[in-house]
Amino acid sequence: MKHKEDLSALLSRHRHAFAPVLDADLNSAAVCRLDFTADNSLLQQTDLQDTDAFNAAVNQLLQQQQARIGVGGYMEDRFIYRRSRHFAVEAESRNLHLGVDVWLEAGTAVFAPLDATVHSFRDNDNFGDYGPTIILQHELEGLTFYTLYGHLSRTSLEGLQQGQPVRKGQKIAEVGPYPENGNWPPHLHFQVIADMEGKHGDFPGVATTAERSKYEQLCPNPNLILQCRHLPPFAETA
Repeated sequence: MKHKEDLSALLSRHRHAFAPVLDADLNSAAVCRLDFTADNSLLQQTDLQDTDAFNAAVNQLLQQQQARIGVGGYMEDRFIYRRSRHFAVEAESRNLHLGVDVWLEAGTAVFAPLDATVHSFRDNDNFGDYGPTIILQHELEGLTFYTLYGHLSRTSLEGLQQGQPVRKGQKIAEVGPYPENGNWPPHLHFQVIADMEGKHGDFPGVATTAERSKYEQLCPNPNLILQCRHLPPFAETA
């Protein structure tokens, strides 16, 4: 399967060409990495089915690092999806996160990192799901790929049309509040996808450990676009 290697290299070559995805400086000192693995003792002690309690725990994690924005999650082995039946897959639960999460205030503007068309959109309205979701289709050097934006506000979907053109840097959405964002503490789930595999308005954002190799191919590291210095891979601007 070549597309992941090709896409990763392509995004790396164009890393200086992308517009910011969020109305926030992801390279500031107010940003920290957040750990959502089983090593996070605070989250282990939190009732994650209570979104108010979950949100308070996220805010506490940020305060502990004197930060306002939390980032992380690509290929992170997370236990937090046990809060939702949506992620159960027979004997093995989905726990491997395929995007980057940016935990920040609801209402924060979301922008297209480069020219695009609207591939699809949907309100994935299940507890612990994406909630309102937009997927953009891009082309660079003749290669088509997609970016997914999850946990948006419901108003972000108003007036959208499939195939609608989007300009680089154009506002496309806002980070949604809970419960309308899939019942999560406010954050943006940002994911890069090489092949939508016929899906529309939705794409797995969490996989089983057994599926890791497949999804490493399909979903390269979103930080190739975000270029957040707090996350790998990060290349200093020449």
